[in-house]
Amino acid sequence: MLLETIRCEGGEALHLPYHQKRLNKSSHLLGIHQQYDLQTLIVPPDNELYRCRFLYDTNGYTIEYHPYTPKKMSSLKLLTCDTLEYPLKYSEREQLTTLFEQRKDCDDVLIVKNNHLTDTTIANIALFIEGKWLTPESPLLEGTTRERLLDEKFLALAPLTRNDIARASKVALMNAMVGFIEVENGIII
Repeated sequence: MLLETIRCEGGEALHLPYHQKRLNKSSHLLGIHQQYDLQTLIVPPDNELYRCRFLYDTNGYTIEYHPYTPKKMSSLKLLTCDTLEYPLKYSEREQLTTLFEQRKDCDDVLIVKNNHLTDTTIANIALFIEGKWLTPESPLLEGTTRERLLDEKFLALAPLTRNDIARASKVALMNAMVGFIEVENGIII
């Protein structure tokens, strides 16, 4: 099944046009002919903070609402995996889970593929270099928050490699649930 993770807060599902765009693109690529209108389907249960999981495929969809408390992210372990492919947001994440389990004392891993920085197991990344927030040109998954921040010109694309880590004065993670947050201690090589 495919998945959209949507932040619901104050009785509202946030940034639905970006989730709808990715859902439509993924459905088209996989030949899913069902039309799912997130604006109509996502109705938060109340004003609290929720992680909404919208799971879908050719046979239908399910919606789950889970109370959400952000996790503190203070360190990333650099890990190379040249074979990983995750172009669509699938609910099955076995390869990502295997990589996550190798994080040691860090909060997550930053995946390097063919010497280029990609993503963590749950978020896109950005490096602050020479006064600009840069995000990898080729992430594993084109996240909705990343797309929104690119549209807003807050982020710029760059072919980031592991060598760029030393040039960065800050590191940030972004996804639909955390928005855009800086990693306190950065990347541990």
